[in-house]
Amino acid sequence: MKTSELPGRFGFSPVQPTYADRELSGGYTSDLLSDVMGNAQADNVLVTIQAHKNTVAVASLVGLAAIVICNDRPIPPDMVEAAAAEGVAIFLTKSSQFEVSGLLWPELGRK
Repeated sequence: MKTSELPGRFGFSPVQPTYADRELSGGYTSDLLSDVMGNAQADNVLVTIQAHKNTVAVASLVGLAAIVICNDRPIPPDMVEAAAAEGVAIFLTKSSQFEVSGLLWPELGRK
Protein backbone atom coordinates (compact mmCIF):
# COMPACT_ATOMS: atom_id res chain seq x y z
CA MET A 1 0.00 0.00 0.00
CA LYS A 2 1.22 3.49 -0.83
CA THR A 3 0.93 6.64 1.25
CA SER A 4 -1.53 8.16 -1.22
CA GLU A 5 -3.96 5.26 -0.68
CA LEU A 6 -4.54 6.01 3.02
CA PRO A 7 -7.25 8.67 2.57
CA GLY A 8 -9.33 6.64 0.11
CA ARG A 9 -9.11 3.35 1.98
CA PHE A 10 -9.55 4.62 5.51
CA GLY A 11 -11.12 8.05 5.22
CA PHE A 12 -8.15 9.93 6.67
CA SER A 13 -8.04 13.63 5.75
CA PRO A 14 -4.78 14.79 4.16
CA VAL A 15 -3.42 17.83 6.00
CA GLN A 16 -0.93 18.92 3.35
CA PRO A 17 -0.34 17.73 -0.22
CA THR A 18 3.47 17.89 -0.30
CA TYR A 19 4.77 14.42 0.49
CA ALA A 20 6.59 11.54 -1.13
CA ASP A 21 4.19 8.79 -2.21
CA ARG A 22 6.06 5.88 -0.66
CA GLU A 23 5.33 2.19 -0.30
CA LEU A 24 4.38 1.60 3.34
CA SER A 25 6.30 -1.17 5.10
CA GLY A 26 4.24 -1.27 8.30
CA GLY A 27 2.95 0.87 11.09
CA TYR A 28 3.77 1.96 14.61
CA THR A 29 1.47 3.37 17.28
CA SER A 30 2.91 5.47 20.09
CA ASP A 31 2.75 8.87 21.75
CA LEU A 32 6.22 8.65 23.25
CA LEU A 33 8.60 10.05 20.65
CA SER A 34 11.67 8.38 22.15
CA ASP A 35 9.81 5.06 21.75
CA VAL A 36 9.11 5.91 18.11
CA MET A 37 12.80 6.71 17.55
CA GLY A 38 13.85 3.40 19.05
CA ASN A 39 11.26 1.08 17.54
CA ALA A 40 9.53 2.42 14.43
CA GLN A 41 10.92 1.41 11.06
CA ALA A 42 11.59 3.36 7.89
CA ASP A 43 8.54 3.68 5.61
CA ASN A 44 6.13 3.00 8.50
CA VAL A 45 3.06 5.07 9.21
CA LEU A 46 2.97 6.52 12.74
CA VAL A 47 -0.38 6.52 14.56
CA THR A 48 -0.37 9.11 17.35
CA ILE A 49 -2.02 12.09 19.04
CA GLN A 50 1.25 14.05 19.15
CA ALA A 51 0.37 17.01 16.93
CA HIS A 52 3.48 19.20 16.96
CA LYS A 53 6.55 19.76 14.82
CA ASN A 54 8.76 17.52 16.97
CA THR A 55 6.71 14.58 15.72
CA VAL A 56 7.73 15.50 12.17
CA ALA A 57 11.38 15.77 13.25
CA VAL A 58 11.23 12.24 14.65
CA ALA A 59 9.43 10.99 11.55
CA SER A 60 12.17 12.44 9.38
CA LEU A 61 14.93 11.00 11.58
CA VAL A 62 13.42 7.50 11.46
CA GLY A 63 12.37 7.74 7.81
CA LEU A 64 8.64 7.40 8.45
CA ALA A 65 6.42 7.85 5.41
CA ALA A 66 3.34 9.22 7.14
CA ILE A 67 1.80 10.37 10.40
CA VAL A 68 -1.86 9.81 11.27
CA ILE A 69 -3.06 12.22 13.96
CA CYS A 70 -6.01 10.74 15.84
CA ASN A 71 -8.95 12.13 17.83
CA ASP A 72 -9.25 15.17 15.52
CA ARG A 73 -6.42 16.87 17.39
CA PRO A 74 -5.71 20.38 16.10
CA ILE A 75 -2.59 20.46 13.95
CA PRO A 76 -0.53 23.64 14.25
CA PRO A 77 0.76 25.43 11.15
CA ASP A 78 4.42 24.88 12.09
CA MET A 79 3.84 21.11 12.04
CA VAL A 80 2.29 21.34 8.57
CA GLU A 81 5.19 23.48 7.33
CA ALA A 82 7.77 21.07 8.76
CA ALA A 83 6.03 18.08 7.18
CA ALA A 84 5.90 19.77 3.77
CA ALA A 85 9.61 20.64 4.03
CA GLU A 86 10.51 17.05 4.96
CA GLY A 87 8.11 15.34 2.52
CA VAL A 88 6.25 13.55 5.33
CA ALA A 89 2.52 12.98 4.85
CA ILE A 90 0.17 14.01 7.65
CA PHE A 91 -3.38 12.74 7.86
CA LEU A 92 -6.11 13.58 10.37
CA THR A 93 -8.89 11.34 11.65
CA LYS A 94 -11.55 11.52 14.32
CA SER A 95 -10.91 7.86 15.13
CA SER A 96 -8.89 6.75 18.16
CA GLN A 97 -5.42 5.25 17.96
CA PHE A 98 -6.91 1.86 18.81
CA GLU A 99 -9.37 2.09 15.93
CA VAL A 100 -6.76 3.28 13.42
CA SER A 101 -4.30 0.58 14.45
CA GLY A 102 -7.03 -2.01 13.91
CA LEU A 103 -7.77 -0.62 10.46
CA LEU A 104 -4.13 -0.63 9.41
CA TRP A 105 -3.13 -4.02 10.85
CA PRO A 106 -4.74 -6.20 8.12
CA GLU A 107 -2.97 -4.16 5.43
CA LEU A 108 0.38 -3.40 7.06
CA GLY A 109 0.81 -5.92 9.89
CA ARG A 110 3.82 -8.17 10.06
CA LYS A 111 3.60 -11.02 7.66
